[in-house]
Amino acid sequence: MVHSAYDSFQLLADCPARIEAVEPYASTILLGCSDGSLRIYGPDPSSSSSSSSSPPPPPAPPAAADRSSPPTGARGELRKEPYVLLRNAAGFTRRPFLSMEALAARELLLTLSESIAFHRLPNLETVAVLTKARGANVCSWDERRGFLCFARQKRVCIFRHDGGRGFVEVKEFGVPDTVKSMSWCGENICLGIRREYMIMNATNGALSEVFPCGRLAPPLVVPLPSGELMLGKDNIGVFVDQTGKLLPEGRICWSEAPQEVVIQKPYAIGLLPRYVEIRSLRVPFPLIQTVVLRNVRHLAQSNGAIVVAQDNSVYGFFPVPIGAQIVQLTASGNFEEALALCKMLPPEDSNLRAAKEGSIHIRYAHYLFENGSYEEAMDHFLASQVDITYVLSLYPSIILPKTALVPEPEKLVDISWDTSYLSRGSSGVSDDMESSPPPHSPDFDEHSALESKKMSHNTLMALIKFLQKKRRSIIEKATTEGTEEVVLDAVGDSIPSYDINRFKRTNKGRATIAISSVARDMATILDTALLQALLLTGQSSAAVELLKGLNYCDMKICEEILQNSSHYTALLELYKSNSMHREALKLLHHLVEESKSNESKAVLSQTFKPEMIIEYLKPLCGTDPMLVLEFAMLVLESCPTQTIELFLCGNIPADLVNSYLKQHAPNMQATYLELMLAMNENGISGNLQNEMVQIYLGEVLEWYGDLSAQQKWDEKVYTPTRKKLLSALESISGYSPEALLKPRAILLGKMNQHELALSLYVHKLHVADLALSYCDRVYESMVHQPSAKSPGNIYLTLLQIYLNPQRTTRNFEKRINNLVSSQGTSVLKLSSTPYVRSRGGRSSKKIAAIEGAEDMRVSPSNTDSGRSDDGDADESSEEGASTIMLDEVLDLLSQRWDRINGAQALRLLPRETKLQNLLPFLGPLVRKSSEAYRNYSVIKSLRQSENLQVKDELYTQRKAVVKITGESMCSLCNKKIGTSVFAVYPNGKTLVHFVCFRDSQNMKAVAKGSPLWKR
Repeated sequence: MVHSAYDSFQLLADCPARIEAVEPYASTILLGCSDGSLRIYGPDPSSSSSSSSSPPPPPAPPAAADRSSPPTGARGELRKEPYVLLRNAAGFTRRPFLSMEALAARELLLTLSESIAFHRLPNLETVAVLTKARGANVCSWDERRGFLCFARQKRVCIFRHDGGRGFVEVKEFGVPDTVKSMSWCGENICLGIRREYMIMNATNGALSEVFPCGRLAPPLVVPLPSGELMLGKDNIGVFVDQTGKLLPEGRICWSEAPQEVVIQKPYAIGLLPRYVEIRSLRVPFPLIQTVVLRNVRHLAQSNGAIVVAQDNSVYGFFPVPIGAQIVQLTASGNFEEALALCKMLPPEDSNLRAAKEGSIHIRYAHYLFENGSYEEAMDHFLASQVDITYVLSLYPSIILPKTALVPEPEKLVDISWDTSYLSRGSSGVSDDMESSPPPHSPDFDEHSALESKKMSHNTLMALIKFLQKKRRSIIEKATTEGTEEVVLDAVGDSIPSYDINRFKRTNKGRATIAISSVARDMATILDTALLQALLLTGQSSAAVELLKGLNYCDMKICEEILQNSSHYTALLELYKSNSMHREALKLLHHLVEESKSNESKAVLSQTFKPEMIIEYLKPLCGTDPMLVLEFAMLVLESCPTQTIELFLCGNIPADLVNSYLKQHAPNMQATYLELMLAMNENGISGNLQNEMVQIYLGEVLEWYGDLSAQQKWDEKVYTPTRKKLLSALESISGYSPEALLKPRAILLGKMNQHELALSLYVHKLHVADLALSYCDRVYESMVHQPSAKSPGNIYLTLLQIYLNPQRTTRNFEKRINNLVSSQGTSVLKLSSTPYVRSRGGRSSKKIAAIEGAEDMRVSPSNTDSGRSDDGDADESSEEGASTIMLDEVLDLLSQRWDRINGAQALRLLPRETKLQNLLPFLGPLVRKSSEAYRNYSVIKSLRQSENLQVKDELYTQRKAVVKITGESMCSLCNKKIGTSVFAVYPNGKTLVHFVCFRDSQNMKAVAKGSPLWKR
């Protein structure tokens, strides 16, 4: 016995006559006895609070009657208590009862004996007697239409109840043989005729064969509540529809051939020769319960029980409450049966049913999981609506984000056991289930084997399918939550300011507002676990696809896992999905570099090429051009054409690209400008044209300086850069000669003409920052040269230029004039090459603008008509226009106070300079001086202390004591020292005779061939 579906209780015993027929009616039992009497038994009226013999209310009309909803008079149920005889109708029939049926909807009692009679219930008034049914052996009643069919010999008759006291004959048909069993099936009648079953059309009497009967038992036709039939064939019950076609549900197999079968959902109760067998109506129709009763003659169905009649006693099979049956089934591991019973719980207990179903699904899932049915287990976890965190707890190797999510109590209301206890089929299921102590595994090896099983390939594949099924709904909730927050933020921006502040303060803590982050946290847990499961099962491509779409993977956990497992393609997608483009590009660059080495090729699963960085950067051109420029520099040398095309196609501003190239890849600056100019000469600005000309000029001057130092300069040799420079000067019209002042300053710096270079930065270019940068470069280059003069003097030079703009300007012009006159010959040689002369007057002017025009412009002897030849007039105009650049002086002192000689700087400052303006300079300077003074004082004291310690150590060493005893031996002659003169070696332990020591020294001197020294 699997579980107890019914409790057996003896309702009455010692009936005076043998029971031939039994039929329950309300709370009473009608017994048709062998002596023709009808006995009515019921609860003892003296012990019952309400008399069961009170007349029932009038019945419902026939049209409204239905077997599924009995009228008020039939609502009484059998009671689980001893029954007593309430009435005895002696001589009710002349012959023994063949069958009896209470038509509760019509308040009639149908009896089959020598004929068919109808009596009114409960007073047993005779309503009708069908004389034509004399000799009938079997009958069947159709409650829905009020039709009666019965078989008499080889004839089948059909009568119709007219709603009153009469019955009208409808049809009469002949059949091949005597009918042993019959039942209505819709508009047809199923007949069991000796050796076969047949379906008769109640309209025309047409017969159609179904299948042969069994050889061991007579035919048995049992109607089902759904309208189909169950036909007995020996010990097998075959299900057919109303036309006799076999149903796909299969067959119910009894232990023996049943004599009678009663259907009470969800069970079928069969009367077998030795016992009563109860089976489930759910495929595969398992055995539920066996009740051993001898000499059982009849079964009858009541509203709430099954009546079992023996020869002289009656038992009642009362259904065990559904909840208790569910407990029994779950405890015994019959989860499918328990789930089927859950569906039979009343609709008003929907919450209880959902809780029980969820609990059973979880128990069943654990049972299947431990027995290797992983996918089925996940299906039941899915059906239980349990949180994914609960399922993921079965996978200890899956790392989950640290969140505050726990399984919701309302979903796991019946789950009160430990996780290890959950996996066993003997634990409790719900609050009303008695739980036993969880069994403990005695062997640790079994536990470790179970843990290894949990992380096997099959378990992970089942987990993947479970997570994928749950993912759609969870991601939708998370996305909806994010959309609602965006809407709330948008609404918050449009409301008045006093409401905005209140709203934002509330929104900072997600737990205080209606929209929480539970959905997104759950999505994070799901995607993080799904990614790990895909990687552990070797589905790298699926993991990459997961990361390419919308995902909520935990960044920290997934990054560490992907790095440790070297799934770099998935890691790139993880960075990309989280907008961590810088980290993705760093990783991609690292992989590209590793792909170049032969050792790393064996480790990497695929080859990463520089073009992949360019492809990654393309979508970022419009959103983050600075990031594009930064990482484009890494592949600019290996893929110059593709990188520059990226700049051009990405619509990155040309000035921005040029400035970035100038700072990080100056060798590619000219290439980029050349391609820009080749694409659209008018589209490139004048500043960029100046840049290109300056680049060419800088390369030419550097080349000229190197060859001049080696005395290999040849005016007739034209390098490609020199040709590009001349071509650009001729063909490009957008550049400005004024832009060449900066190269002039650089050139002067290389000639150690620092004052001229600084004057050019300050008075011509008017860029104080470049002048300060120039001083920094000179200072840093001189500070590492021991023989160099004080490097801080360069800042004093700049200070003098700021303080004396008139004098420095005049000195600048004079020194430029001298410099031009001393080097004019070499400069003019460059401008008088045959190539330049062939270009005509235009090219000569442009070359002069590059190579010597600036010298001529600042020279007093310039023939420019726009300047006056009167030196006094120039000087007077400059005096009126020039002032001391005091702001620049103060900025210089405050920024480079640690590199400037403070005393010399103060001597140069004007007397009217306010001391308050010098605080940024003097403050740190005085503090540094004071600190240096203190440090030197400490160092001096430490040196003195160290000197004293050394002297003390010297005196200590000089106080060495040597003890000579009678046993002291000479280390050279091995004789005792005695009272002789002795010497001690510096180690303080070795003793020798002085004579031996002197002889040994003499021997060494003779061996070396040098004369002995006297001491």
